[in-house]
Amino acid sequence: MRDNTSPTTQHLDQAPPTPDPLVLRYLEHARVEKRLAARTLALYTLDLEKLQASAEQAAVSLTAVSPVHMRRWVAQMHGGGRSGRGIALILSGWRGFYGWLGREGLVSINPVQDLRAPKVAKPLPKALSVDEAVQLADFQTADTEAHPGLQARDECLTELLYGCGLRIGELVGLDALASAQAQGWIDLQAAEAHVLGKGGKRRSVPVGAKALRALTAWLAVRSDWLSAAPEAEEAAAGALFISHRGSRLTPQHIRVRLKLRSLQAGLATPVHPHMLRHSFASHVLQSSGDLRAVQELLGHANIATTQVYTRLDFQHLAKIYDAAHPRATVAGLQASLKPNRKPPSP
Repeated sequence: MRDNTSPTTQHLDQAPPTPDPLVLRYLEHARVEKRLAARTLALYTLDLEKLQASAEQAAVSLTAVSPVHMRRWVAQMHGGGRSGRGIALILSGWRGFYGWLGREGLVSINPVQDLRAPKVAKPLPKALSVDEAVQLADFQTADTEAHPGLQARDECLTELLYGCGLRIGELVGLDALASAQAQGWIDLQAAEAHVLGKGGKRRSVPVGAKALRALTAWLAVRSDWLSAAPEAEEAAAGALFISHRGSRLTPQHIRVRLKLRSLQAGLATPVHPHMLRHSFASHVLQSSGDLRAVQELLGHANIATTQVYTRLDFQHLAKIYDAAHPRATVAGLQASLKPNRKPPSP
């Protein structure tokens, strides 16, 4: 999870400063021209609040910030316990801001251009095993008091997250029907999900048979919910995944439901939506070995982003080797070196 504390300990508890006009202009540029997702834009806003607070503390304007200031702030963040990854994310936001200021002719240099965060080992994405993913997707509650409609909805969203590798934002953006206003939809006849991904890029991914069956069951429940509450049709605005009151599900709602489902299904680790996306990528790569195909399915602009799953694939193969090969472990090696016949009698 991203750390959103301020970069210097001196102003940890202070309210964020009034946004600088240049910051507001850049955020509007990022929203309109770069078409950043709402979540990404919110993180950029927080990062620029930190930049502005640091600049105000140093009594320097944003356009007068130098590489020396930046190195000092990075050192303060690192010394305050912020992770290298967290610092890298903040620097990325600051680098984009100063790149824009340069294009606008407001600064002569980008003070973040050659600055790098402290190196840290990249953690492997957390993925379920195939058995765990199937256990989660196939789970049927034994609770007779559980709402059958919720079971159908939760099964459908689980199947789509795991079966299609969707981001949670892509999932909540799905509408029941295709339209000019829809961010995404599922074509039942073609068995394809059409989604709006990062950077406003559209892509289509295949939908498997089990996900299609779960979707058909959920659409029937959804229709019943909307019929029971006619006013909900307008509230849902065509959303595929809705609450029983007809409102579009939020990412947080889905996180809570998925975590509950994983615990009820008996999984050792609570599951979050992106874990199912990681599981989808890892399992497809293990089966096909086609990194480019996985890149296309995930909607990654750069294949380097997808290559992390090759490390997961190797980890999977290493486990198989350790379990199966007689020379994989010290005990196995010792056993394989033992003579197969008894020594001759004296």
